[in-house]
Amino acid sequence: MMKELKAMKIVVCLKQVPDARDVRLDPITSTLIREGVMAIINPYDRHALEEGVRLAKDNGGTVTALSMGPPQAAEILREAVTCGADEAVLVSDRAFAGADTWATTHTLAQAIKTIGGADLVLCGKQAIDGDTAQVGPGLAERLGIPYVTCVKKVLACADGVIRLQRMMDDGYDTLELRLPALLTVVKEINKPRLPSLKGKMKARKIKIKTLSAADIDADPQQIGLKGSPTQVVRVFSPRARGERTLISGTVDQQVEQLAVKLTKIL
Repeated sequence: MMKELKAMKIVVCLKQVPDARDVRLDPITSTLIREGVMAIINPYDRHALEEGVRLAKDNGGTVTALSMGPPQAAEILREAVTCGADEAVLVSDRAFAGADTWATTHTLAQAIKTIGGADLVLCGKQAIDGDTAQVGPGLAERLGIPYVTCVKKVLACADGVIRLQRMMDDGYDTLELRLPALLTVVKEINKPRLPSLKGKMKARKIKIKTLSAADIDADPQQIGLKGSPTQVVRVFSPRARGERTLISGTVDQQVEQLAVKLTKIL
């Protein structure tokens, strides 16, 4: 029988994002209106947190919730504690402002190294505000550890090896990799738990560790706007173009109608 991996140290990366149900753009500046908009834990990251808590319970480990952001990001870290995280670390510094995914991965990697590393790093597949899906793989490269994206199920974790299923367009792959490693997860992996009373009581008392750029020995040339090779020039809502026509009827009737319309256009 395989011996279970004990005292696993798990780090879950969380991002604070605006609630997608209430996103609005300033028509003059073409930037997101954040005032009065609720900030939440990135939905995919919730699934990463749940999987981290589950794995820690099964393997006798601990979960550290880690977030890079402004001071108010501490709110989502306290929420993470209510859902099972053991510790919370906020990486916050004005020098991090304007960071793209390249600069973000440098910051997160330095923070993880500063807190003593991790056996397993968990991230959501992507953030709903940027949708790049670059931070997870980029962070793994910065840490020099193997990674798997779009994980839909963790099958086993023992003897320093984790076995899992990775979602594919036409099914899934079953993979094994040695720890330390990084996984990005999809929403199909689990159903996040609700905050517990015990968790809420712990969240009220817990002291969130805050780290600055100096604390994590971050390279000034690789953080914030200065360390970002890409920049968002403008955010805008696409304008509606053309007319829409609803085609109804059986499949054969719809195909015939579509063919007629395309003939007129061409």
